[in-house]
Amino acid sequence: MYFMLLPPIFGALKTDLGVGDPQVGAALGLVGVVVTALQLPLGYVADAYSRTAVLGLSLSMGALGAALTATATSYPWLLGAAVVTGLGIAGHHPAHYPLLAAATDPSTRGRAYSVHGFTGVLGFAAPPAIVGGASALGFDWRVAIGAIAVVGAIYGVVCLLTFRRAVSTDVTHPDPGQRPEDGLDIATVPTRAARWFRSVLSSPAFVLLGILWFLTSVAAWGIKAYTAPLLSGTYGVADGTANLVVAAMLTTGAVLIFLGGWLSDRVSAGAVLLAGYLALIGVAGLLAWGALPTVAALSLVLVLSATVDGSRPARAKLADALSADGDVGKNFGLLTIGISGGGAVAPPAFGVILGWTSIETVFGLIAAVGVVAVAMTLVVVSVGEQSLDGSPQPGD
Repeated sequence: MYFMLLPPIFGALKTDLGVGDPQVGAALGLVGVVVTALQLPLGYVADAYSRTAVLGLSLSMGALGAALTATATSYPWLLGAAVVTGLGIAGHHPAHYPLLAAATDPSTRGRAYSVHGFTGVLGFAAPPAIVGGASALGFDWRVAIGAIAVVGAIYGVVCLLTFRRAVSTDVTHPDPGQRPEDGLDIATVPTRAARWFRSVLSSPAFVLLGILWFLTSVAAWGIKAYTAPLLSGTYGVADGTANLVVAAMLTTGAVLIFLGGWLSDRVSAGAVLLAGYLALIGVAGLLAWGALPTVAALSLVLVLSATVDGSRPARAKLADALSADGDVGKNFGLLTIGISGGGAVAPPAFGVILGWTSIETVFGLIAAVGVVAVAMTLVVVSVGEQSLDGSPQPGD
């Protein structure tokens, strides 16, 4: 939810704070920059000290970031809120995945990850629905974002108390035998990060896969951040209704994650990825045309996010197939940085483009990203084809 605080209120922020599309896009991009920068340091803390310490930091800072966003009265304040929100988001993956792995056995871990992904997409869908619902009830955006902050704070307290009272330390803390010899020594983080980076560069397939995840994130953030402005500006849909449609779009994408997983198991990961990216090209391209009837545009928007979200299990399965034993951790770090990097780059870049041109151009570029993603998928599958023979791999 915290990653989607700003897109539903872009229009209100421009009016209330007197800023333009590039400035609002830069604020959202700043969230992504903070998330990207803190992935490895917080992952190190989770591995060397405590997973719940990282989770607690994220839960508390996320609620605070939402509260600061709800009370922002100036652009510098909004940027400060973006930094705090980024800190609130950054620790979740470094904490969630080790927690899930420690709490499940291999026979159920895949389902745990699929539920994690499903609820994550629902989280993306929640803020547009809350903002749209608040608008329908006569409340402004500050009430909606403030409500998210309150719910997040309450959840954080309940979650951490539950972990403290009911969850074993075998789950919440790393195995002492897996901790770095120097323990929680922040001074060693740059050295460890450099060592990790050199190791992943030795795997061309994973470098390419990291680029593909970056491209996917760019397209996904363009869709999340700018679908509501497209519906309002090009197709004449009221702002509140546009946010509700975006929420429905993201919910549809969340549901189709399960279909994508089913198809990945029965066809192939590469085929599902190619189908998703080809659908992205077609749907985004038609919306960029700008001449569709409103009903047709709304129908296409409902499946727009699914072109990316539905192929998430396929991307994960492809990553598993290209992973050797002992490499899953560093490979996930690479892919997460690709995801976060897309979140850092896409909103401000598309915001600048929107300021220079039009919302239709933004969606034309999203379709172009789909073209590049198709080509990159073909290259990744080709490079790693000997690993993609259908045999079980780590994480399957």
